[in-house]
Amino acid sequence: MDQHKIQTYLITNAKYFLPEHRSMIKSALECASDSAFDALNLIDLKDPTVYTILSIFLGGYGVDRFMLGDVGMGVLKLLTGGVCGILWLYDIFTIQKRAMEENFNAVMEVIS
Repeated sequence: MDQHKIQTYLITNAKYFLPEHRSMIKSALECASDSAFDALNLIDLKDPTVYTILSIFLGGYGVDRFMLGDVGMGVLKLLTGGVCGILWLYDIFTIQKRAMEENFNAVMEVIS
């Protein structure tokens, strides 16, 4: 795999991944085929900043959890008002990391 393409992908999408995941993605991309690399462009990466904003304004209704695919916790937050605000507050501080981990898992699934 072309190092320039790998570097360009990592720089362009750096905000979508945790720093410790970037080196693992780089290693996996070096061993990946060109078709796997091309498939990366089809992945809809979740923007951590958007998820944080959603969590702040709509997190009490579970919208952030529904969008991450965590339906059970989304329903719980919806029915309990974010468990009286405790889970809502927790998610405000952790939702960015969760979105980045989802992106990492999606990328690794495609290139593995």
